[in-house]
Amino acid sequence: MSNARDIIIRPLVTEKTIRSQEADNTVVFEVKKGTNKIQIKQAIEEIFNVKVESVNVVNQKPKTKRMGRYVGKANHLKKAYITLKDGYKIDILADK
Repeated sequence: MSNARDIIIRPLVTEKTIRSQEADNTVVFEVKKGTNKIQIKQAIEEIFNVKVESVNVVNQKPKTKRMGRYVGKANHLKKAYITLKDGYKIDILADK
């Protein structure tokens, strides 16, 4: 298994993820491709010292983007939606 900090790339902070964090105690992270739910759960528990209730994973396919006549693709993302057990919290905005 890789180092826990190699699995978790970065937290994804958007209006939608902040709302889900406040309402459902769910935090969203970008994770390394090729990792599974068990590895992600162990990495989150090790790094943030919290208990994870569930992990949902989404593979976001790259979208085609245009800038004038130039066409390219946005990066591929693997996102993990981490639901924490009651009483535990990860404050992403305070970590910055």
